[in-house]
Amino acid sequence: MQQLLWKFWREEDGQDLIEYTLLITFIALATAALVGSGQNAIRAIWTTSNSHIIAANSAS
Repeated sequence: MQQLLWKFWREEDGQDLIEYTLLITFIALATAALVGSGQNAIRAIWTTSNSHIIAANSAS
């Protein structure tokens, strides 16, 4: 059992897989944060556009 644990500790076969998984996780979290922060800007654009459409409809 001790040899198995020592072999597991010394081998680096899965190291690349773990690093790529951490990188993908970081990218996913950063993307989620950017989308969340951009939500207010999108809402403001939508509200402004809607106001202009209503004003144009009322003018005609």
